[in-house]
Amino acid sequence: MLVRQIGIDLGTVNVLVFAHGKGIVLCEPSVVAISANDSRIVAVGKEAYQMMGRTPETIEVVRPMRQGVIADYVVTEAMLRYFISRVCGRFRLLRPEVMISVPVGVTSVESRAVRDAAIQAGGKAAYLIPEPLAAALGVGLPIHTPTGNMIVNIGGGVSEAAVIAVNGIVVSSSVRIGGTKTDEAIAAYVRRKYNLLVGDQTAEDIKIQIGSALPLEEELKLDVRGLDQVTGLPKTITITSGEVTEAIGEPLAAIAATVKAVLEKTPPELASDIIDRGMVMAGGGSLLRNIDRFLTRETGVPCHVAEDPLACVALGAGKALEQYDVLKRSLPAL
Repeated sequence: MLVRQIGIDLGTVNVLVFAHGKGIVLCEPSVVAISANDSRIVAVGKEAYQMMGRTPETIEVVRPMRQGVIADYVVTEAMLRYFISRVCGRFRLLRPEVMISVPVGVTSVESRAVRDAAIQAGGKAAYLIPEPLAAALGVGLPIHTPTGNMIVNIGGGVSEAAVIAVNGIVVSSSVRIGGTKTDEAIAAYVRRKYNLLVGDQTAEDIKIQIGSALPLEEELKLDVRGLDQVTGLPKTITITSGEVTEAIGEPLAAIAATVKAVLEKTPPELASDIIDRGMVMAGGGSLLRNIDRFLTRETGVPCHVAEDPLACVALGAGKALEQYDVLKRSLPAL
């Protein structure tokens, strides 16, 4: 496969890769399994994710990305190398140009770490794009016009809101709260209320299957298995969607506060455009039931979820590489 340009959404929970002319070619969890004895990479992506919470002492399963930035440089580089070779082939004559998304509030040190990791992993050139700008491009918003476009991107580790006009971010705000924090809130709630210990995967399953940002008219129920803290034995409980809504209230309030902060700082002319057109939601977190209605209720601005919210940032990163000459003044300088 001759791939010369790729866009990468290097997320806390998932890595998505867009290849020029081919679309989204890879979507895998950003998880790596490492041998504790010799620090060798045992598995990457889906294979490593299936090992989470199920490994012997000799294997450690880690997420090298935390809250949208690199927590472990060496492991991130190895993970990127694996994904780039999956897309471009192990023995490639041409090294690809890479566009990688980064959260809007990252420091120059964090940005440089991402760029260096991409170059070390096999990229000929690496460029960075702020996630809200990539998401807006991926959704197909008319960001080149002087009208205001508002995007809310809820990822695994970071949630961001931004107003974009004339190919650049006018106002933005981010909070290091996302899908993983809502999972942790669910696990903490179950532990507190039922004395039941559940793993990260179980908490995520609860969120996906019965989670909702607002109470549902018809409550959903789910049987949850875990370890009883009192007896130390396995136990099953039944949890309702109403309890999940209560459990995730705090992280959702923090996301809503970030969106409000951006609206408060938006220039009046752009604010009127946003009231007319509403805001668009992207990122895996926007797949939570009723989160669009929740944000509409909190802000008073109409809210719409993008067609394929999970893929928006990777699609936008790929499109940004194709339009690099137009966008380069809006991208972070390294």
